[in-house]
Amino acid sequence: MKKYAIIKVTNGNYAIHAEGTDLNNMKVNFHGLCQALWNEPTVVTAKVMIVDEQLNVVDGYAEYIHHEVTAE
Repeated sequence: MKKYAIIKVTNGNYAIHAEGTDLNNMKVNFHGLCQALWNEPTVVTAKVMIVDEQLNVVDGYAEYIHHEVTAE
């Protein structure tokens, strides 16, 4: 049985967001995390990926998130 992980790098901080064996569930989790990060104003940059046990991106599930920093 294959294992998958959702890895995220947010503002330079690495973390494993989730792990599991159900790829469909991981895809739903991936989209929810990406949506949350796109809506989070404190996120300047983020990268989210679903990877397999060899750290290969699964089915192209990788997203780069970037918000412009505005001077106040």
